[in-house]
Amino acid sequence: MSPPASTPLPIPILYSFRRCPYAMRARMALFVSAQAFHVREVVLRNKPQAMLDASLKGTVPVLVLADGTVIDESLAVMRWALDQNDPQGWLDPQTGSLADMLDLIARNDSDFKDHLDRYKYASRYENSDPLFHRTQGEAFLRDLETRLNTARYLFGNRKALADVAIAPFVRQFALADWDWFFAAPYPAVQRWLTEFIETPPFTQVMDKFDPWQPGDAEILIQP
Repeated sequence: MSPPASTPLPIPILYSFRRCPYAMRARMALFVSAQAFHVREVVLRNKPQAMLDASLKGTVPVLVLADGTVIDESLAVMRWALDQNDPQGWLDPQTGSLADMLDLIARNDSDFKDHLDRYKYASRYENSDPLFHRTQGEAFLRDLETRLNTARYLFGNRKALADVAIAPFVRQFALADWDWFFAAPYPAVQRWLTEFIETPPFTQVMDKFDPWQPGDAEILIQP
């Protein structure tokens, strides 16, 4: 008699938006941790009710675990995924500590992100001077340049959590004026960003999907 077939484990659902840097870093951590998930692409101007029911914040990413637990902060999604499985040692940097990485990520997510938004999306902010905010944002780029002049990545010679958490935002900063960015005096940052966008895991999580609607077949991401 054949043994009964095993019951597949329920798979988490990730509400995501392809171009959002917060969602990017969450998808990369899930992918690298070999965590299968169903991705539901969201149109931010028409958010699905199922996502709003899971998280009233209404921002991506939102990860809904099999037991109903909701994780709706991108860094928390990364930490959850890597706590399950961290094959590349992203939580254990070659130099510095996890706390050091979290400090740098916090700077990215606060001051740098504020200047990035007012530089790239100046029309959304009353009386915003994009060149002023670009100049202010360069302070963070200079700090990254200093780090990357001494090592290949931000915390040593192998990729770690900080690289993956920060690079999507530097990419947005560059996209505001690509020619300016690659003519600016930050060759180490330029090299680091180019490598980031041309190699896995970034290239593995940037597929385009149609916006999810109730009743659609689930799209399985199986690392």
